[in-house]
Amino acid sequence: MFDLPVGTPKERRLATDFRNTLLDQGFEMSQFSVYIRFCGDRSHTESYVKKIKRAAPPDGKISILFFTDKQFSDIINIQNRSVQRPAENPMQYTLL
Repeated sequence: MFDLPVGTPKERRLATDFRNTLLDQGFEMSQFSVYIRFCGDRSHTESYVKKIKRAAPPDGKISILFFTDKQFSDIINIQNRSVQRPAENPMQYTLL
């Protein structure tokens, strides 16, 4: 999750570039400044952390949180007063 300055055209461009980098890395937007990605296990997270650090704009705040499968499955989402089931974890390997 992140809070980036967007007061100037340059700041808006940097924030947009950062969001696009997250999308290119397979993250999906949960809310405007909250992006999520299933990594399988903790050993797969370090490469994403490095890429996020490299893509981080010079100003603003970025926080990276890690959840276990169990913690993620216990999330309660309420949308339009209706409880939504959390997304299923994707298959780690998909053959096309």
